[in-house]
Amino acid sequence: MRRRHVTRGTTAAVPAAVPCAMPPRARLVARLVAIVFLAAGGLVVGLLPGVAARPAYAHAYLLESTPVDGQVLASPPAEVRLRFDEAVSLGRRSIQLLDPTGKELAIGAAEYADGKADTARASLPRDLAEGTYVVSWRVTSVDSHVVSGAFSFSVGHPSATAALVEQDTGRVVPVVAAVGRAVAYLGVALALGGGVFVAGLWPGGRDDRRGRRVVWSGFAVLAAGTAVVLLAQGPYADGRPLTAVFDPGLLGATLSTRLGHALLARLVLVVVLGVVFLIVVGRPSPVTVPEPADSDTARAETTPAVPADSETTPAVPPDPETTRPVTTRAEPAGVARRTVLPAVAVVGAIAMTLTWTLADHAQSGAQIWLAVPATSLHLLAMALWLGGLVTLAVCVLAPAGRRDPALLSLEPALPRFSRLALLCFTVIAVTGLYLSWRQVGTWGALGATGFGRLLLGKLAVVLGVLALASGARRFVQRRDRAGRAPQDLGAAVRRLRRSVAGEVVLGVVVVSITAVLVDTAPARTSYAPPVDTTVPFPAAVNASGPYGGLRGGSIQVKIEPARPGGNTADIYLTGRDGRLVPVPEISGALESRDRAVPALPVKVTAAEPGHYVAGSMSVPYPGEWSLRLDIRVSDFDETRVRVPFTAH
Repeated sequence: MRRRHVTRGTTAAVPAAVPCAMPPRARLVARLVAIVFLAAGGLVVGLLPGVAARPAYAHAYLLESTPVDGQVLASPPAEVRLRFDEAVSLGRRSIQLLDPTGKELAIGAAEYADGKADTARASLPRDLAEGTYVVSWRVTSVDSHVVSGAFSFSVGHPSATAALVEQDTGRVVPVVAAVGRAVAYLGVALALGGGVFVAGLWPGGRDDRRGRRVVWSGFAVLAAGTAVVLLAQGPYADGRPLTAVFDPGLLGATLSTRLGHALLARLVLVVVLGVVFLIVVGRPSPVTVPEPADSDTARAETTPAVPADSETTPAVPPDPETTRPVTTRAEPAGVARRTVLPAVAVVGAIAMTLTWTLADHAQSGAQIWLAVPATSLHLLAMALWLGGLVTLAVCVLAPAGRRDPALLSLEPALPRFSRLALLCFTVIAVTGLYLSWRQVGTWGALGATGFGRLLLGKLAVVLGVLALASGARRFVQRRDRAGRAPQDLGAAVRRLRRSVAGEVVLGVVVVSITAVLVDTAPARTSYAPPVDTTVPFPAAVNASGPYGGLRGGSIQVKIEPARPGGNTADIYLTGRDGRLVPVPEISGALESRDRAVPALPVKVTAAEPGHYVAGSMSVPYPGEWSLRLDIRVSDFDETRVRVPFTAH
């Protein structure tokens, strides 16, 4: 004790030795601001071009269109139809038509075809001139992410040039929306996890200003992040710049969607849970207050209290005529607080998580009935762990003023939080494994997609958190077994502080990666294994001269990425001796195996002798297709080969 007293005295005598003399409130605000900026910085890095390349941040994808991409029509079509794999939301600019010069033409408003929420249509002018037209589309999927694209068709004959379409107006609005989601994630962790820590795990937390400030900061950050997402969603869905965030029309369109309803409900729940927390922390501990009746009683009030089990002075029961027990009259209110408030808090916390899971990836794909509760549990466990950890670091482990860093204040809070954190990690692990399987599907998609690589990065960070948490848990278990603090108390607390600080930093990184993940197309929908197939050359081919080696040979075709949209096909003609054999000419066409769609021409050029490339083969929609190759093997003979493949 003497050594610690000398240290404090020396510090007080030499103020210049203190590196930072911030007030406690300023230090707390600085910590919270640093955490928010760390989360935002991680998001900005994750969303920079080239770091996580994603075409449209989307989940829904186009199944088919009418007209088909690249189709040449004898007369102008009456309308454009787009069918998606799930329900989509339409906006004012969902379907646009550009003429061969790039000028936007007036068409009918986008609407649902035949009352189907997964099919959009727009009527077209009847006086379209000959040439190539581009249809640009932009819709919002059920997980609130925007998917966009474009395709072309020709009337009469194709134009020499076609209009180029910029499918996205920029990255500013998506980044702002993603940062808002990350801030909201951090806010819900501080509000829910911090609230449980202060109100339930730490008896002294209700009287600690720092604990209450952490929770109130969480509510404020949650509301701010939600408001950012609400305002940015309109320009994001409509392809407008950030300056349109306050457009009443866009805001009204957002409020009419599932995401808008969820965001409004979240703001209401912030108010409800904030009121519950205010009642809990604002209620003083129940005490029996004596009510003096005369001056003698008033004088007795100044007499020091004597314990009831004292050997010198017997306990004297209070006079019922001169005292008024406050706890008796407050008992019904206390019972209500002990039952009603926890019930409201639990229901509100569950409803809060549903404001995410009812408008994200859980609402699309397989097993929605299981994905929604699993995702809700995953988010709730994350919030309780990270929010409690931040509150523990700020309020209990960090020294406050001249208080000795003794573990007396850790006795009730640290063991309880350790048990809660173990339960949370168990829930996170079980639900995370299921959600990873649901969103990835195959091992190959982990390394071949942006979603899979982000998921692997998140797993690595979580393993780091577990390593730090295991050290803190061993510290708690040793204290529980010994029943007392270690001899070198200061060193033990410093090690624990460093461990918890590392957990907090890694936890914020996990939140940042999670915010980027929910803004990324799941690997199950974005991954398609490349096509690599070999078919034998027709035995009846009439090849002679330098092309006679093709008899008994084979045709190898590699198609990447084997998805709807632009693809590249590499074609290798191999003779029976294994060498590449060049031919005079190859032409190609893309044929649908299960739809009445005319064959789409595919331009094939020679890359080297015996190796040919179709560099701009456009697959209109997923399904079973055949690449038809018309191979001229002599000056007069031609053979036809079909190579089947599946576009995912």
